[in-house]
Amino acid sequence: MSKAGSSRRWLHEHIADPYVRQAQAQGYRSRASFKLLEINQRDRLLQPGATVVDLGAAPGGWSQVASTIVGPRGRVLAVDLLEMALLPGVEFILGDFGDAAVLEQMLGLLPDGADLVMSDMAPNLSGVRDVDQPAALHLAELALDFAGRVLKPRGALLVKCFEGAGSQALRVEFARHFEQVLVRKPDASRDRSREHYLIGRGMLPITP
Repeated sequence: MSKAGSSRRWLHEHIADPYVRQAQAQGYRSRASFKLLEINQRDRLLQPGATVVDLGAAPGGWSQVASTIVGPRGRVLAVDLLEMALLPGVEFILGDFGDAAVLEQMLGLLPDGADLVMSDMAPNLSGVRDVDQPAALHLAELALDFAGRVLKPRGALLVKCFEGAGSQALRVEFARHFEQVLVRKPDASRDRSREHYLIGRGMLPITP
């Protein structure tokens, strides 16, 4: 299928998508909100009073859900390369968290660590799997590395992944870092998508 044909198909699916319509009706910034809501209903990653970091947050669908659940006693720190309109209860940093200066800024804002790090990041997809899959894995690995710096001992990490080369190795790496590793594919993920989510719970001390 041509690039133009793929774009037309995506636009048609987007307009017809019940989660898109539901997000608009309920005031959520993106359909991705329902992925987090479903995962949280099952796994209870978000708790009132928790400190949450949202990597690759724009347009803010996940931060929006998180801030509502953690409430006024909690905290949500969001970061993205793209601008994000302000959300009540969400602190936003514009920048690449892989950049040393941005990373130091974030670490400075988290002196007591975080209860949950979450990432719905995906690379700009080219449609070439051999290019897109390593790029997606790299983002997941960056999120894992960041979580190792800030998570509290009983904290959790939630990361978007794509099934393919290297995905099993990533799960093995998660198992080195966490007591429990879970795989989730929420209903709001499109059926034809290779997208799924990895959850790590209970950070382990890493031995050489």
